[in-house]
Amino acid sequence: MSKSLNILVVEPDASKAQEITDALQAHGWSNVTVIAANAQLAPILTQLDPDLILIDLANPDRDTLEHLSLTSQAKTRPVAMFVDHTDQAMTRAAIDAGVSAYVVGGLHRDRVKPVLETAIARFQLIQKMQTELTAAKRALTERKTIERAKGLLMRARAISEDEAYNLLRKTAMGQGRKVADVAEALVTAADLLK
Repeated sequence: MSKSLNILVVEPDASKAQEITDALQAHGWSNVTVIAANAQLAPILTQLDPDLILIDLANPDRDTLEHLSLTSQAKTRPVAMFVDHTDQAMTRAAIDAGVSAYVVGGLHRDRVKPVLETAIARFQLIQKMQTELTAAKRALTERKTIERAKGLLMRARAISEDEAYNLLRKTAMGQGRKVADVAEALVTAADLLK
């Protein structure tokens, strides 16, 4: 794991913040910024653009948790939240908000490294799954468009399905485009002619 991570710690207790900073530095992460108040989070994010955020919330309510998850842009970077107490609804809200690690029992020096590593690993896993899901949805959409374009060609030229696909493929190759792009253009043109 890169030791050049830009880490933001949100911890209102100064002595605890120093303890966390010391723990991070002991593990080789020296690029650490600490803020004391959650209210400072939005402007510091713009200025700092951290790679990872550690937030100690103690006893948050659901609104605070959701607001911090949204403000910290938990779906675009690993965010680990530490709380002293929670319930099932708050845990669910944290997960839904995209928090990478939701740790009950507070933020302690000896837990910093494994939690940080877990938050990063979970965030990367979720990012990979989202990328794969997006690619699968795109492939499905392209497949549907190609099927529709083949149908249009079959009816217009009285050709077989294989002949329609080969015509799409040949046209795509001739134009240096993807089959899906040619199919989409055909479907769009057909819709305009209705």
